[in-house]
Amino acid sequence: MKNKKHILIFTGGHHTSGLAVARMLQSSQTQIIWFGHRHSSWKDRSDSAEYREVTQSNIKFINLQAGKFHRTYHPLKLLRLPWGFIQSFYHLIILKINHGTQIAGIVSFGGYLAVPVVICGWLLGIKSVTHEQTLVSGWANRVISIFCSKIALSWPQSQKYFPVDKCVVVGLPLRQEILDLKPEPTQSTIYITGGKQGSHLINSVILECLPKLLKNYTIIHQTGSNSLYRDFEKSQGIKSSGYHSFEYADSQTTAKNLQQASLVISRAGAHIMAELLYFQKPSVLIPIPGGSHHEQELNAQFLEALSQAIILPQSDLNPINLLIAIDKAQKLKPKFVKFDFNGLSNFAKLIFNEFLQKNQA
Repeated sequence: MKNKKHILIFTGGHHTSGLAVARMLQSSQTQIIWFGHRHSSWKDRSDSAEYREVTQSNIKFINLQAGKFHRTYHPLKLLRLPWGFIQSFYHLIILKINHGTQIAGIVSFGGYLAVPVVICGWLLGIKSVTHEQTLVSGWANRVISIFCSKIALSWPQSQKYFPVDKCVVVGLPLRQEILDLKPEPTQSTIYITGGKQGSHLINSVILECLPKLLKNYTIIHQTGSNSLYRDFEKSQGIKSSGYHSFEYADSQTTAKNLQQASLVISRAGAHIMAELLYFQKPSVLIPIPGGSHHEQELNAQFLEALSQAIILPQSDLNPINLLIAIDKAQKLKPKFVKFDFNGLSNFAKLIFNEFLQKNQA
């Protein structure tokens, strides 16, 4: 570590974008240290996709047990709120003692995990920038924005939630593996993903109606690796040449799955939304209900307006409704929309100019 001239601390809830940017900036002159969750949910002992992908990229990972306030009622989970600040302050103090001015700054990707890191960094004189991926803004980024020097946006519509003088529209950083591929027309292949950790609700319905789906489609199913539900283990008991399941996939495999699919069934997070736009894939979207400012519902409505998605509310999710939605989605003809797919290089350049350029002068 002593031969590293610059240290950037990455943190936040959208690790797909974060890791893409981190890989671009990581070099012999710049070291990335990652503050994240080793386990994705309460009582889940499986390593999260975030932890696996970050450590596989030879990036130091610091596990935080920070908590969130929004829709949290369990008293033990609420205790994680102060504990997250204590942990963040401790780790940042140690980094400051050991590395001093080598610490260039903190790069946040929003989410409750980033809040204690950014605020504690501000108290210690460490500069931060944050990235807002969604069309709206969650509470975490609204709080973080007070302590950040720059707020990078995926969408110009998000600017109204932040101080205008701090905002820079850069686009959404898509991983390079996506950008290396071009849209490819395919037939009769459905790719199912519930996000990096999978979705037990979606998995259950898929497995229930799988016999009907396999009559017409090849199914590629990312189940997630949750140790409580063990959906992946259940999926492995299905013997069919047309069904392929896995816990999670690396970026290259995910990119190929999206490229080759004729239809995608998914949640409606910011990243899958942009990737569907890039590949112009029709989709059935099942937004997570009641999220911060209903961001997934708004993402899904955006794609619906472009004739690129059929929205299936989680409350209506069952085998019959899913099969109807799939049939409707296959008839969609997606419209073209102008979107800056250079978010990866744009945001990396912003970070370089904000943190690294001055240090190299």
